[in-house]
Amino acid sequence: MAAPLRLEVIVASVRPQRFAPVVADWFLRAANADEAFEVGVIDLAQTPLPVDLTEDAEVRAFQERVGAADAFVAVTSEYNHGYPASLKTALDSAKREWRAKPIGFVSYGGLSGGLRAVEQLRQVVAEIHMVSIRETVSFHEAKRKFDADGNTQDGAAIDAADRLLRQLAWWGKALRSARATDPYPG
Repeated sequence: MAAPLRLEVIVASVRPQRFAPVVADWFLRAANADEAFEVGVIDLAQTPLPVDLTEDAEVRAFQERVGAADAFVAVTSEYNHGYPASLKTALDSAKREWRAKPIGFVSYGGLSGGLRAVEQLRQVVAEIHMVSIRETVSFHEAKRKFDADGNTQDGAAIDAADRLLRQLAWWGKALRSARATDPYPG
């Protein structure tokens, strides 16, 4: 049996009083239950990423962590019809490390459920040569979807998370194998 895929879940919001941990923790329970993955968390509120790409140790450590991963899921809010600047900084703080790796999205927000942010992110990740998983988990009016323990009864989101993880595992395995036998051309 092949080694589990290294999945990094990126928590994008850095705002004080953010709702991101509730959504991220819910998704992490699902991801950790899936034997296809070994799961890590990159919480951008705790990840110092300078806007300029100086060669300091923190940026190098971030790049190495991204490089070691096989797949990603971004848990993102939608702010003003877009995704958080912290996520753009993270994506811009590495280059080749993202290439030929799949990324899925778990979004949340008001009426749109973060889907406008996801559609913008699909353009960005395509530019850095990532494979965007089509299945998306989206929480419309997110604060109403979770109970005090961080659980949800949103059947559509639960089903979407299951499909997202299956698709992410398929792409992750295929791309890990491809990178190992024929490195992605830069």
